[in-house]
Amino acid sequence: MRVSEIAKKALVTPDTVRHYTRIGLISAERNPDNDYQLYDNTALQRLKFIRQATELGFSLKQVENILQQSDSGDSPCPMVRDLLQQKVPETKAKIAQLQAHLAKMETALAAWESMPDGVPNGHSICCLIEDWEGVSLQDKALEDCHDGCK
Repeated sequence: MRVSEIAKKALVTPDTVRHYTRIGLISAERNPDNDYQLYDNTALQRLKFIRQATELGFSLKQVENILQQSDSGDSPCPMVRDLLQQKVPETKAKIAQLQAHLAKMETALAAWESMPDGVPNGHSICCLIEDWEGVSLQDKALEDCHDGCK
């Protein structure tokens, strides 16, 4: 299979196939007639595995370690379980951070709804952002921004 063919079968882009080939996660033979890279079913299987692993949150370095352990004849499954057990709390923490970020954004939007638009005056670019502190935003912004606002 050529790059475009294996990419289509594995549901990835041709650039992804080339990148994974460059970093050694999959390999190809060179066609001596035209110098095209040709991939076999093993490369397709590995490519599908890499896609599934990255969708689960594994980094390419972790995928490389999993593949190396498998290639050496050892089961990578215990390592995969351990890695995923570490990733679950990390992902929960990221979700909590994103939820806090979203709440901050929603608070800002709600406060900014009733505020007038400012006009840049050489001292201010956008009073909404410049006066954002997240605490009593509306009172502070209205007080500090009145010179730059219509």
